[in-house]
Amino acid sequence: MKWPVPDTVFTRLFGLVLAALLCSHLVMTALFMVFAPDGPPPENRRPPDKAQHLEAPPPDGARHPDDPPPGDHQPRGKGERRMPPEFWAGFAIQLAVVTLLAWYGARRLVRPIEQLTQGARELGRTLDSPPIDETGPLETRQAAQLFNDMRAKLRRQMDERSHFLAAVSHDLRTPLTRIRLRGTQIEDSTLQQRLNQDIDDMAAMLDATLAYLRDNSQQEHWEQLDIEALLQAMAEDAQELGQPVTFTGQASQLRTLPATLRRCLDNLLENALRYGVRADISLQQSDTTVEICIRDHGPGIPEAELARVFEPFVRLEDSRNRHTGGTGLGLTIARDAARRMGGELYLSNAGSGGLIALLVLPR
Repeated sequence: MKWPVPDTVFTRLFGLVLAALLCSHLVMTALFMVFAPDGPPPENRRPPDKAQHLEAPPPDGARHPDDPPPGDHQPRGKGERRMPPEFWAGFAIQLAVVTLLAWYGARRLVRPIEQLTQGARELGRTLDSPPIDETGPLETRQAAQLFNDMRAKLRRQMDERSHFLAAVSHDLRTPLTRIRLRGTQIEDSTLQQRLNQDIDDMAAMLDATLAYLRDNSQQEHWEQLDIEALLQAMAEDAQELGQPVTFTGQASQLRTLPATLRRCLDNLLENALRYGVRADISLQQSDTTVEICIRDHGPGIPEAELARVFEPFVRLEDSRNRHTGGTGLGLTIARDAARRMGGELYLSNAGSGGLIALLVLPR
């Protein structure tokens, strides 16, 4: 059985505090009703008569006019036990106040945990996320401090790695240039052509690596973007260049990283046109996501290799000709861009042939 209330720390804490206070009030009410002194109802009690205290007591055997007749025995001290309306009104007000205080206290206690969860979610999307506030009880402050330290170390390690790879990629240009110059001294034209082709491939890989690291180091702001207009413009630009690209679908504006989204779509569209003859772009949305599908009509990718093509510098010889262009970073850059926007990129083979690249972004 599924509970209608979500199972969260706030729900459990609020329910525990409220149940404890409610049980204590019910126990006190029950004890009061059980052990309260008995007596006749207030309206049945006859007020004392002053003259009655002044007159002499009746003689022995005589009966007072107000006394009950003989044989009419009425138990003393056994009146009806009833709680006055003021008691229940006070109980309801006290219960409402206790409920409000329990809700406020539970919210204050779980707020640092919610901030830690949100910070972890943002860190999973980008390392440029801001640090979380170190507030709350001692345990949550320590957890927030450790989280911020971990975030700073990850950011520092990624920066050092990026700087190292960028320096290595840049320094390799000098020996490549020397190799190209010395290759001109080779008399065998076939060997010289192959050597130059290898040098061009290495230079292209270095350029792609530098571009990839440069894109990861850039910071970009989130903006509202007309995704339908963007895809329509991309299709029209490709058609002006004589490339067979079609676009269908519609969607409302999306809050995203415009440059990152454009880079992701450019890589997917370039792959589709390079290896799939033509590209069909479709757009659709739901209440929570926006889906962009780019389908080509090429040979596709073997099912066993669909996950491996996302790795850097991976090119499949069977379906992708390395001499037609590409360094094996296009899909890697596209997936990283999708995840930076909080989405995901999926690849699958179409039933009638071709590769389908599905970009799913959160609304």
